[in-house]
Amino acid sequence: MKRSSRARVAALAGLTAAAVVVAGCSSGGSSGSGGSGSSSSSSKLTASAPGITATTITIGSHQPLTGVAAPGYDEISPASNAYFQYVNSHGGIYGRKIVYKVLNDQYDPTITATDVHQLVLQDNVYAIFNGLGTPTHLAVVKYLNSSKVPDVFVASGCECWNATSTEPETTGWQLDYVREGKILGNYIKQHFAGKKIGYFYQDDEFGQDGVKGLDDEIPKADVVARQSYNPTVTNVAPQVTALKAAGAQVVVSFSVPAFTALLRLNSLKLNFNPQLVVSDVGSDPITLAGLLESFAKQGGATVSGNQLTQGIITDGYLPSLGSASNSWIQLFTKIHSTYLSKLPLDGNVAFGIAVAYTFVQAMFKAGRNPTRQDLINAINSGLPAGPSVAPYAFSASNHDGITGAYMAVVKNGALTPLGPVQVTDTSAGGAVTTYSTSQQAAPASGIPSP
Repeated sequence: MKRSSRARVAALAGLTAAAVVVAGCSSGGSSGSGGSGSSSSSSKLTASAPGITATTITIGSHQPLTGVAAPGYDEISPASNAYFQYVNSHGGIYGRKIVYKVLNDQYDPTITATDVHQLVLQDNVYAIFNGLGTPTHLAVVKYLNSSKVPDVFVASGCECWNATSTEPETTGWQLDYVREGKILGNYIKQHFAGKKIGYFYQDDEFGQDGVKGLDDEIPKADVVARQSYNPTVTNVAPQVTALKAAGAQVVVSFSVPAFTALLRLNSLKLNFNPQLVVSDVGSDPITLAGLLESFAKQGGATVSGNQLTQGIITDGYLPSLGSASNSWIQLFTKIHSTYLSKLPLDGNVAFGIAVAYTFVQAMFKAGRNPTRQDLINAINSGLPAGPSVAPYAFSASNHDGITGAYMAVVKNGALTPLGPVQVTDTSAGGAVTTYSTSQQAAPASGIPSP
């Protein structure tokens, strides 16, 4: 069910404004192997690391539950929460329940620093999981690494998380923005040859990495305008005016959902109708439709959000929610209907469930009594792709996450794939190639094997 962004924020404020704490049933541990903490498949569960007790694993995160980035993104931690509840109700991780604490940083780096210090020093978390945002997480990455706290699966595609020599505790998860820019740029180069291209992007590592990837693929002569925005300034009329004045026929946007909506609405006001190509993080159809309707209503207009999202080109690194026969979508639907039915089943919910699944994969691999280093070792030794449509880059020397995506177009409120999965690397000369390996099915239990 579609709801406006304002309704989503209001609904979640009571649920997660201070913290999300996940608890569930505990049962006997499963056998398996992992890091140095798992010398025996039947070893007694112990308090093997900060945040680890014989019965619980406590992890933490910072998320924008309110503020400019909240619409859509405020669904991610409740979705991860839902998957953790599911795991807990099916025996947990070797019998331990996952306790998930989420603090609201409002997409403000100063608040992020305060929140993360609280999670580490007061809540004694084992790891920071899926901290959201490029500018926000940059405020804490050095602290977490100097404190040797695992900083896993950051909810941002910044290439800055891949710094294994200086920040070995930090890993990405989603498709990084350089790779994404190359995949989007390669599609534009092939399908809009000779068209005038404009860029609209967030003025930080998020947008700059995306532009780097675009520039690797799109001929420089085709780019007629480069307009950045500051996420604290919601007036983007000057940027949109400049894009129109430059004659941009295609506008590529690396933007959070609220600024994708502002780009679209300001374009309408100027009778400017370029083809929009939007990065995955800013193009979820349900989120965008709600934002477009909400923002238009504030301005005294009534619009159809679905109509205004129709035809937007984007990319996807998880299966399309329109693929009802896909086993991963079936798992997402099951988790959603059981634990999260008050929220729409959209791309943000799918993201939250998928990244939580990957964390559970890594924790099983880390062993029965893991140290903090065991978790990092488990990721460094590689993880199966799981719900991702392309492999992870994880190794001891590479902390990028998902390496590819398929191109898609928004039709009737959902993504319709436009072709096969494309993979690439982050180098300027690295080719964009087709990935032909079929995605493995989700486990029947919905829980990864130890």
